[in-house]
Amino acid sequence: MRDWQKHTAQFLPGKSFVGTGAFGPWMVTADEITDPTQLDLSTRLNGEVVQSSSTDLMINSIPVLIEYISTIFPLNPGDVIVTGTPGGVGARRTPPLFMHDGDVVEVEISQIGVLRNTVRDE
Repeated sequence: MRDWQKHTAQFLPGKSFVGTGAFGPWMVTADEITDPTQLDLSTRLNGEVVQSSSTDLMINSIPVLIEYISTIFPLNPGDVIVTGTPGGVGARRTPPLFMHDGDVVEVEISQIGVLRNTVRDE
């Protein structure tokens, strides 16, 4: 998938394969979030925080994203829009940090919960 990701300047091709977008262990609706512009985000790799940010630092607001994306794709109730990632991704770190078989990744969003996955080599 990373090969596909490098086909264009945008990451969409490498992040759009069926079965590669992890969600859960649950999802919440907009009425369950007090203020979507004030959610803390963190990613841990084997217990070490490797990304930490907040939704108030997003480049585009959620309404702007919905407006823009809906000009390209039809949006339906229940659709999920996946945006970018906070700084700290593996290839851009010094030294680079990549995941390996058996690593545990946890992504946490305040007011929502923690998604925990174990990395498996194809």
